[in-house]
Amino acid sequence: MSMDVPTGGDTGLLDTLQHEVALFARRAEQTRLGGVGQVRNSMDRAAYLLLNRLDKEGPMGVKALAASMGIDSSTVTRQVAPLVDTGLVKRTSHPEDGRAVVLQLSPRGQARLEEVRSSRRQLMAELTEDWEPEEREAFCALLTRFNGALSARMSAHGVTGPESPSAS
Repeated sequence: MSMDVPTGGDTGLLDTLQHEVALFARRAEQTRLGGVGQVRNSMDRAAYLLLNRLDKEGPMGVKALAASMGIDSSTVTRQVAPLVDTGLVKRTSHPEDGRAVVLQLSPRGQARLEEVRSSRRQLMAELTEDWEPEEREAFCALLTRFNGALSARMSAHGVTGPESPSAS
């Protein structure tokens, strides 16, 4: 990865890009991109990403979940506790090793996740309603690529952090 300093015309574009990313991060945190209607802002980012991962990959242990999300096990344990307490995630014994714990999405968690996904889809539809389908696809592809580059940079520097782009 090159660490060259941008020159000429790149500087203004990169300044605009970093500013827009900073604004996006602030606005995303302020709204949590929670969705619309009664579901708006009703599930925090950590819970959403954990439930989404369990839905996509199925039941798994804490270590596997942490590894797949690019965060440490203690963070997963701390974040999953309220999800277990509210019945969105079930803790069960591993079928082959009864001492190990497996986390899985409960039926209530599945229903809640779909409710939040639906609300967030509606928000994305509203925010991009005047975009052409090709613009939505291009934005999604570029944002996925950008998140992938951030994830790769963090991994290369030994930093654990938020979810990888394929995880959401």
